[in-house]
Amino acid sequence: MVGDSALKSEVKQKYGQAALRVSEGSTATCCGPSACCGATTEATDPITSELYDEQQKAGIPAEALLASLGCGNPTALAELNEGETVLDLGSGGGIDVLLSAKRVGPTGKAYGLDMTDEMLALANENKRKAGADNVEFLKGEIEQIPLPDASVDVIISNCVINLSGDKRSVLKEAYRVLKPGGRFAVSDVVVRGDVPAAVRTNMELWIGCVAGALEEREFLDLLREVGFKKASIEPTRVYKANDAAAFLSGTGLDATEFASQIDGKFMGAFVRATKPLAECCSPDSCGPDCVDSNCC
Repeated sequence: MVGDSALKSEVKQKYGQAALRVSEGSTATCCGPSACCGATTEATDPITSELYDEQQKAGIPAEALLASLGCGNPTALAELNEGETVLDLGSGGGIDVLLSAKRVGPTGKAYGLDMTDEMLALANENKRKAGADNVEFLKGEIEQIPLPDASVDVIISNCVINLSGDKRSVLKEAYRVLKPGGRFAVSDVVVRGDVPAAVRTNMELWIGCVAGALEEREFLDLLREVGFKKASIEPTRVYKANDAAAFLSGTGLDATEFASQIDGKFMGAFVRATKPLAECCSPDSCGPDCVDSNCC
């Protein structure tokens, strides 16, 4: 198991380097053979490539696109409404925050939360270029969200929760800051079945959003344990053996040996859950304000 403090330090370093590369006009690749949330470059990375269509890219600063290191497109799948408040956990260069800001409109608000100074500087520059007045970037960790209780309508995230060494705290914090009836709608890498221990303990693959991924059932169970209802996981991209060989590159692991062992076990997925509208103390007390009849 990778230590939480060591993991955070490594994530800060790699993502900080990625932000600096984008500021210098390059694509974010974490300055090494293993990308922050993928393997090589956006053109060939099986995780980060082809996530945003041309319509979404229109009006978004090029630097926000270059800094995109996600594994999905939560803004395309999450239901966002005019006037809502959205929080992006691990917002990086800000692409998903800027896209969300467009959808919630001038009466809404889009927050981005990131712990890396270089990414925050890049995100704020992208905010300025986009002229997004309803956007605010916050410095902090996703295990301790610097927002009040019940202050957010929707939480999104793009291939970041898997990087945390304390995912239960992340989900508890997400539940805390969501308003009653609020929605959890994130893209992440999820595992189906067992993977070799060497993959789980490899630091480079933690930074690459792979080894830290939760198993599908474990993710659903954690969501329910912290209070969420209607938890579901929808696969959006399943990584096959040739994809696995790509993100094993540069990790010190034998790509040929391990690729076949993890073929089809990692997937980009959209994870949904809902915070109940009201707390219930017993099945008999479930009323119209509860999300469903099993809220208790």
